[in-house]
Amino acid sequence: MTKSLEGKVALVTGGSSGIGLATAKRFASEGARVFITGRRKPELDAAVAEIGGDTVGVQGDVANLEDLDRLYATIREKAGRLDVLFANAGVGEFVPLEHVTEAHFDKTFGVNVKGTLFTVQKALPLMPAGASIVINGSIASIKGMPAFGVYAATKAALRSFARTWSVDLRDRKIRVNVVSPGVVITPAYKSELKLSDEQIAGMEAQAAAGTPLGRTGQPEEIADVVVFLSSDQSSYVAGTELFVDGGMAQI
Repeated sequence: MTKSLEGKVALVTGGSSGIGLATAKRFASEGARVFITGRRKPELDAAVAEIGGDTVGVQGDVANLEDLDRLYATIREKAGRLDVLFANAGVGEFVPLEHVTEAHFDKTFGVNVKGTLFTVQKALPLMPAGASIVINGSIASIKGMPAFGVYAATKAALRSFARTWSVDLRDRKIRVNVVSPGVVITPAYKSELKLSDEQIAGMEAQAAAGTPLGRTGQPEEIADVVVFLSSDQSSYVAGTELFVDGGMAQI
């Protein structure tokens, strides 16, 4: 059977763990040559080994424009083009409104909004007609979650970007879509959200109880949808937000 991304060149930012790693592995299994980024070299190297093949890892922070320039210079040198971009890198932290600081705001918007904007902008010179951009959103953009306001606002901004960029890029026939996961337990719940095992278990139980399918999601389930949005199977899908959340955003 023909693989859906055979011969494509794909980039996953934040590809060293969680949804990013699961998606990079699916991209590779569908025939793509994969590039991934990550901030921490040990985790990045481990992810490259796990994905296998001719995967290339480029250490860097999407909020640092020099890192992005180095990333795309590497892709240009090694592959010459970029057919698929999964703008996945992001950060988040639970901070109640009364405790939000300028540093928290700047970090979250710097990575999630500024980082995504320039990740996409700087990719464009490498992207041919028919390329696909998928942005990682979140159900937090439409569901009020306590102490998550700054993060939620960044994800709402990304949804808005997808609408505008779909118009901006129509003449180049580059599609832009958003995948918005529900609760998917990943290593970021400890490394970014700073939750304990007990807190994660409680959050998982609460989310499962409030989801029509009665459970939380798996990274691989998000990856399957990103592959769909990245491939020609979704050739008439543009500017949309696809929720992969077990129905949680609908109730």
